[in-house]
Amino acid sequence: MKTLYAGIVGVVLVTARTSAVAQTEFHLQYGSHVNPFTGSDQWTLVFTVQNASRWKLGDSFFLLDYIDDSGNDGFNDRDFYSEWYPTLSFGKLAKKDVRLGPIRDVALVAGVNAGGDAKVLKYLPGLRASWSVPGFLFLNTDLTAYIDDNTGVDGGGAPKTGNGFMFDVSWLLPIEAGEQSFTFTGHAEYIGGRSNEFGEDVNGSILAQPQLAWDVGKAMSGVEFQ
Repeated sequence: MKTLYAGIVGVVLVTARTSAVAQTEFHLQYGSHVNPFTGSDQWTLVFTVQNASRWKLGDSFFLLDYIDDSGNDGFNDRDFYSEWYPTLSFGKLAKKDVRLGPIRDVALVAGVNAGGDAKVLKYLPGLRASWSVPGFLFLNTDLTAYIDDNTGVDGGGAPKTGNGFMFDVSWLLPIEAGEQSFTFTGHAEYIGGRSNEFGEDVNGSILAQPQLAWDVGKAMSGVEFQ
């Protein structure tokens, strides 16, 4: 599957006097996408809303994709895909540091992935290790189960599969270069191989989504146009 997108990103950061912190991003992408089932090349719009937040006992990450393309073939036609990963911190539950060498905290994670047209539903319970690495606002590693609850082909969706596992790394690194500010953030995941309801092998997969963001507001401070 080939995808070539150009897009824009908007970020809203919300802080409060409590321990809660939230960041919401809006992504708008438009580009060429090859339908893996037909091989046709179609212009595709993807609008994404994602939110990362902290609460009293852990973290939460949520995203929602709205997808529509120029074809009318039942693929990416006003479709959606969503993920939610809430966590429960052992350190915050115990109200003290839970440190294991460079690991500064351990948390339970309970992920859910859901897709519309494909009728995909996955559950991802597991553990998160939060690492103490100089310069990083956070560096997390997740190891979870990858439990399938698809409706299957008989239900009009993607084939059911066996259960597997997922390993994910996520990070946020602020970068100061002169008077400019950047952030390097993203995640990379590996989902282990398994088999589908037809007895066919489903190969393991790697997805990496690094993102380099430039603080345009800071770059334009002190500049006046008349």
